[in-house]
Amino acid sequence: MFGYANINQEENTMTTLARPGVPVGGFKTVGQIRATNELVFRRDQNAMGIAVELLTTHTSGAPIVDEQGAFLGFISEFDILRALEAGKDLNRLTAEDIMAKERIAVTEETSIDEAVKIMEEKRLLNLPVKKNGKVAYSITRHDLLRAWIGLGVSIEDQAG
Repeated sequence: MFGYANINQEENTMTTLARPGVPVGGFKTVGQIRATNELVFRRDQNAMGIAVELLTTHTSGAPIVDEQGAFLGFISEFDILRALEAGKDLNRLTAEDIMAKERIAVTEETSIDEAVKIMEEKRLLNLPVKKNGKVAYSITRHDLLRAWIGLGVSIEDQAG
């Protein structure tokens, strides 16, 4: 059974589940939570291959990096759908051709509160996370919700 704990955080009251492996007071930073989106694509990757990978992994998007791992942009299902709607052939396009070039990212030290605000304001489904100066993975709204209420990814294994 899950125990519940109320955490007063500034003016907001946050309810978390009291479970083993959850830090006292709940998760605070992006680096404390386990992200479920580890996809990162290179700018020269074929757009059709990326579309297939997003579909097979049930992932809505991923960061795009150059050959040195520098963050260049983000590609989402919406970017691919826009290219298809424009009549473009995904087999002839690369990630760089259709990615969004705005480089919104956080670090592992970013608070969960701030990550939620950024995702809400920018209407993002995924938020790239920089580790040692390079984008290593993305967090999703799903990851943030799970962390906010104090659950690990193991809860999803139990749901099946």
